[in-house]
Amino acid sequence: MSTIRALLIDDEPDSIRLMRLMLEVHFPEVEIAGTFTSSAKALEHWNTLQPDLVFLDIEMPVMNGFELLEALPQLNCSVVFVTAYNEFAIKAFRFNALDYLVKPVALDDLRPVVEKAAQRQALKTDQLQLLRQQLKKGQITKIAVPGQTGVIFVDLKDILYVEASGNYACLVLPDNRKLLISKTLKDIQEVLEEQQFLRIHRQYIINLNQVKHFNRNDSLLTMVNNEVLPVSRNQKENLISQYGWL
Repeated sequence: MSTIRALLIDDEPDSIRLMRLMLEVHFPEVEIAGTFTSSAKALEHWNTLQPDLVFLDIEMPVMNGFELLEALPQLNCSVVFVTAYNEFAIKAFRFNALDYLVKPVALDDLRPVVEKAAQRQALKTDQLQLLRQQLKKGQITKIAVPGQTGVIFVDLKDILYVEASGNYACLVLPDNRKLLISKTLKDIQEVLEEQQFLRIHRQYIINLNQVKHFNRNDSLLTMVNNEVLPVSRNQKENLISQYGWL
């Protein structure tokens, strides 16, 4: 296994010490190329250190994590955001397909992040920009879907429904395109149900704005693309009581 050169950037020295200890003890493939409590200092040494992986705090004085990344001429490394952010922000990281760790960092959470970093997946500028925009607005309007040729951004309002596919989920779009993402329905339900979506069945989450007809007798929903989806008995009453327009 090739060596992964890592930078640790956090204005809290204790956080850096803990992360360094975990990496040195449990991940011999990771070489700590440098540690910084100042983003500005990290920027000065960036080109010399040439990191493959950066563990980056966001909220730091003078220059925060976003400003550091935006100051770089190009993003050619993996970035893991280490944050004490709130629940909404965690959802934003997740739905922009970005890696994050919540303080205090747990070893079980760190392991899959390092394994993914070994694949040398560089942070995409458009993912970063969308994350920052969503954190500022406090609203998630798009989901980032990693594809074979890059990241595809999908407006939530354009999703007709989401179908479970094992440990994956399939987003169905108006042109009947289907995008497979590495999340379960449970993973994405908490965000989508805040955006006019409802889980109607163990297999389906639907966009309530894309419903064409609801057959109450047969518990079937017809979507605008004429796909017919079953409604579970538990959710039938929920549809009727909460969404009287159906």
